[in-house]
Amino acid sequence: MAAMSENPFREEEGVNATVPEGHFELRLYVAGQTPRSMEAFSNLKRICEEHLKGKYTIEVIDLLENPRLAKGDQILAIPTLVRRLPEPVRKIIGTLADTEKVLVGLDLRPRGM
Repeated sequence: MAAMSENPFREEEGVNATVPEGHFELRLYVAGQTPRSMEAFSNLKRICEEHLKGKYTIEVIDLLENPRLAKGDQILAIPTLVRRLPEPVRKIIGTLADTEKVLVGLDLRPRGM
């Protein structure tokens, strides 16, 4: 695990860039570098690399550093993944360990498959 002074969630490249069609803009809300937060980030990164390679941006919001940011996406539990683009906005709560649930939540796989 990285030292507390380092941010292991660094995956913000292109966050403010123009988003091309078919690109997934994802925001992961966490509360510090807890085991659950680290697991959620690791699972999200793995899923994105396997299913969205080159078509995603992950922005990690640490609510310990910026608690006011939870209000904008109406975050009630953490970790929470918010798919901001493509619309509609979708939310998935938890460590994202259930790959099938995450794929359905991101609309990458139909429900019931």
